[in-house]
Amino acid sequence: MVSPPGRDTVGWGIAGCGWVARDYAAPAIRESSNGRLLALFDPDADAMARIVGKDGAVRSTAALAALLDVPGLDAVYVATPNHLHRPIVEAAAAAGKAVLCEKPMALDLADARAMVAACNHAGTRYATAFDQRFHPAHQAAAALIRAGAVGRVTALRIVYACWVGATWSADNWRIDPARAGGGAFFDLAPHGLDLASMLLGEPLVRAEILGQHRLHDYARGPIDDGAMLVAATASGVLASLHVAYNCPEFLPRRRLEIMGERGQLTLADTMGQTPGGSLVLHDAAGAREIAVAGIGRSPFTAQVEAFADHLLGRRPFGFEPGQDLETMQLLATLRDRIADRPPVQGRA
Repeated sequence: MVSPPGRDTVGWGIAGCGWVARDYAAPAIRESSNGRLLALFDPDADAMARIVGKDGAVRSTAALAALLDVPGLDAVYVATPNHLHRPIVEAAAAAGKAVLCEKPMALDLADARAMVAACNHAGTRYATAFDQRFHPAHQAAAALIRAGAVGRVTALRIVYACWVGATWSADNWRIDPARAGGGAFFDLAPHGLDLASMLLGEPLVRAEILGQHRLHDYARGPIDDGAMLVAATASGVLASLHVAYNCPEFLPRRRLEIMGERGQLTLADTMGQTPGGSLVLHDAAGAREIAVAGIGRSPFTAQVEAFADHLLGRRPFGFEPGQDLETMQLLATLRDRIADRPPVQGRA
């Protein structure tokens, strides 16, 4: 699906008006050079009102069908709780709308496959909102790796952690198994798994995991409050990923390292929704910070612009749904291992 000939912007709707939509997706669309925010869908009128503000041109509706019927609507950003992704994506596809859907894709692999199949059948474009692909520092790191700045890569390490208490929000659906599908690992690891594949140029194919039920009382069963993954690519690169809901946010908690035979890339505070952070190259000549063009620009804005440009026929998006399904398959497999195995316990 592409926008009609002659159009230079994409008309967007947002389904689900929580904090991701309010603080990141809606501002990104408004700041983009090729998109217009036309409409919002959410049963919560107050949530929509916080996004609309004084912009009377943006429609608000509690009916999904009304959102999909807005004139000029080309694409839908899905930012609902995870259990609602599949029905909304399928409805959007049936209405001929392109979809950019928050991670994880769905509650399970079957739903994720159904979502992609629905878009393929309708001839619409599906993509998962892995905004970390579009952080300028991550793209710069990928370019340095391809240019041989660290030589052959030997290992990749990611720490992506935060604090999510039981009362983190008025409706903390992320700790509800029926709506979230999992805990810290299922919520935070998709970004790390996808980013590892992007940086290394190949997916992780072997992985083991330990889930943790350590600090929060809600952490039980499939809802972990921390997890540690070790993995490898087919070529032998090792990877580790630590994700957590139990890391106080005043601590250093977002770090990415790529080790190679001739050097190392260290990225601090680039993982996450906000722009900024730093990229440092360590090699035989010492350590030096790499200047990254656009480091202060939101990865969400870069993402919606790239997706809109693709719909307008200007450039490839660069990421295919098949890649997202591979990530979802690994994510779901490891999530189920957390649920099936005795967790790492302890709240002393």
